[in-house]
Amino acid sequence: MPFSSSARRKPPLNPVKPASLLTVLVAALREASGFCLPADKILSSLFEKNRGLGPRERRVLAECFYFAMRRWTWLESIATDRPIESQPRSELSASELRGMAVLASSVVDKAQLLRLTAQELQWAQSQSAVLNSLSAQHRFCIPDWIWDDWVAQLGEDEAGRLAAYLDQEAPLDLRLNLAQGQGVAHLRDELSLAGIAAQPIDWLPEGLRCQGRPAVQGLGAFKQGHFEVQDAGSQLLARLCAPQRGQTVVDFCAGAGGKTLALGALMRNSGRIYALDTSSSRLARLKPRLARSGLSNVWAIAISGLNDLRIKRLRAKADLVLVDAPCTGLGTLRRNPDLKWRQTSQGLGDLLSLQASILRAASGLVKPGGRLVYATCSLKREENEEQVETFLKSYPEFSMDSAERILLRQGISPHSQALWFGEQGELRLWPHRSDTDGFFGVSLVRA
Repeated sequence: MPFSSSARRKPPLNPVKPASLLTVLVAALREASGFCLPADKILSSLFEKNRGLGPRERRVLAECFYFAMRRWTWLESIATDRPIESQPRSELSASELRGMAVLASSVVDKAQLLRLTAQELQWAQSQSAVLNSLSAQHRFCIPDWIWDDWVAQLGEDEAGRLAAYLDQEAPLDLRLNLAQGQGVAHLRDELSLAGIAAQPIDWLPEGLRCQGRPAVQGLGAFKQGHFEVQDAGSQLLARLCAPQRGQTVVDFCAGAGGKTLALGALMRNSGRIYALDTSSSRLARLKPRLARSGLSNVWAIAISGLNDLRIKRLRAKADLVLVDAPCTGLGTLRRNPDLKWRQTSQGLGDLLSLQASILRAASGLVKPGGRLVYATCSLKREENEEQVETFLKSYPEFSMDSAERILLRQGISPHSQALWFGEQGELRLWPHRSDTDGFFGVSLVRA
């Protein structure tokens, strides 16, 4: 008689622990050195290949890896014994990558856990001693095209403060799901029972900021949809949209749906939200989040492009259209430090053309009296103020509303209002001023 499937099944193999954490870190840096993939994907893939790593070992490797992403050109200059350059080199030898890994683990004080030799530790400490003597641009490894833009907008001293702020690890912010009727105090108590300390964000009604970066995805409150992880600045952008109950809303570049969910909660699960994106894989990540949230007013639609027939059917029917445009993303460098190496000044022109095309297409969906909110997580004027100025010249039926007035109507009074808004009343969140990711947002009303 043939063997049953259960008889043929082999017992699962125990995950094998890597012989050296330093070797794993070097492998991660080798994979990252081309800057073709996001850093978080590289690290996730590496952990998948090394399943024997425990939680503590993963945290240590992540800390060292992300430090290397932030300070890549400085580490590279030490390992290769060459001057610091604005952009990473295309190829590095195995010994140079190992030198970078050794230096990174020493600076973040993880040398013992990565088992550096006495000789490696002595070398690393002698090299890291000169770090603070470098200029802010070189100390925090900011490419020329980004640094020059910051200096032009802020001056050199404040550009240095911005660079220092973006060099830090981002906090973990949570957004209470208003659609489920739980209060911030109740959510705070739920977190406290799980051993997680969190404080309300005083200027954001549904915001909480955690102490440290605890793992929250395993909590019952998260699985039941009581909250989502979302930066306070991103939450504020949803507030700038000021959606009303019963409205028709279009999130034109919805992605994985973070702002879609925030809008749906603010609408108390009424009306209808169309979450559009050209990437079906990004929209697929919205599906489980939507199920947790309890929202039933969201329709996710993968579109083929700006001329998709489903877009045309929405023409002049939306009360609100949000364009969270593709951008350089430099306001999120605390979370995505590799962006400063993956984005280039040469690629900026293509992004600007794409943003302008999306803005024009999205504007056609706004009905008379409706609003168009244009937003980015960029710090560059070309992607923000200048993009809006160009649009308004071609579409005079739209006019700018005051972001400050919109937020005040919702009871959001910034503790330092002048630092939140630009010269024309637009929302302009500089990370070191607002203690959030960097964001730009403007609300345009159609006559």
